[in-house]
Amino acid sequence: MNLVHEDLAAAWRQARPRPAGRHLDSAASSRQSSRALEAAAHHARHEAELGGYVAEAAAEGLLQQGRSVLAGLVGMAAADLAFVESAQAAFVALLTGWQLPAGSRVACLPGEYAPNIAQLGAHGLRPEPLPVDGIGRADVDGVARLLAKDPPRFVHLTHVPSHRGVLQPAAEIAALCRAAGVPLVLDAAQSLGHVDTDVGADVVYGTSRKWLTGPRGVGLLVVRPAIAAQLRPVLPDRDDVPPMRAFESGEAHVAGRIGLTVSVGDHLAAGPDRVRERLAAVGRATRLLLDGVAGWSVVEPADEPTATTTLRPPDGADVVATRTRLLTEHGIVVSAIGPERAPGEMTGPVLRVSPHVDVTTEDLEALAEAL
Repeated sequence: MNLVHEDLAAAWRQARPRPAGRHLDSAASSRQSSRALEAAAHHARHEAELGGYVAEAAAEGLLQQGRSVLAGLVGMAAADLAFVESAQAAFVALLTGWQLPAGSRVACLPGEYAPNIAQLGAHGLRPEPLPVDGIGRADVDGVARLLAKDPPRFVHLTHVPSHRGVLQPAAEIAALCRAAGVPLVLDAAQSLGHVDTDVGADVVYGTSRKWLTGPRGVGLLVVRPAIAAQLRPVLPDRDDVPPMRAFESGEAHVAGRIGLTVSVGDHLAAGPDRVRERLAAVGRATRLLLDGVAGWSVVEPADEPTATTTLRPPDGADVVATRTRLLTEHGIVVSAIGPERAPGEMTGPVLRVSPHVDVTTEDLEALAEAL
């Protein structure tokens, strides 16, 4: 089975510590490169030698490079980006700073990530469903009608959901939102490093630990200046730094930010187009190999251009027990996703398989045999 760009896969494997088993769970947390691990450790040692704040000041040039490259992935500039602690921390910072009137309507997918819905409610905002097709993909024509008839305060779109490997038409929706004067907020936690995220959104937020293969404990919030001007940080901003820097915590995991900066450098060196092509091929191969195995059925269309595959269980199968058995008996790492993840769309649990570019056909065949 041709997975394309085998040279990329070989280089990716060589750049990382040897896995203890078969890691097919990048939608949860990817494996970092040795360079990223060493860079984070090097900074931690500098903190011990120089003091945390002195070490952070010495690393500012590298951190600024990281802001520039990461913001570039979403079509924005270094000044538009704030390092935060996670995707959820980014969304909380955005909603806290925006201070929208209670009761403001926010259009989002019916299958929206439950913690995102919870944060909207905690900030007094009212989620309303975007029109979708039978697999939860936004209906572009329906979105156009919604924006023309009764525009919400903003549209929130999860680019690739965590419970289903379906790519949303973000660029088309961004164009509609721009024409309607409605901001688009893009949850890119599952799409940064996975699919093209330069789609024209007004706000993009995401995390380090998934497809960008950076450390845990680091996230990013990227906001265009017109929206940033509407945000009010909890602490006053400083005149000598861009306004978005006011959203960066002084108690930050700076070593993690360094690791993410090195990881995104690895991503660029590998070639984002090649990475995306390889990941799309991985998704196709995974679905072809697993659909129907022992009664498990694939949710996504076979040619969906993502590497995430979700499997509905056969009657009587326990998804959590299966995930545990795969790990303990076969050394295969995948995720069990319960319906509480997206209660507006899920009707039962699924097994999520999300390999990165280093996966081999043998890895996927081993999973099929274990199932």
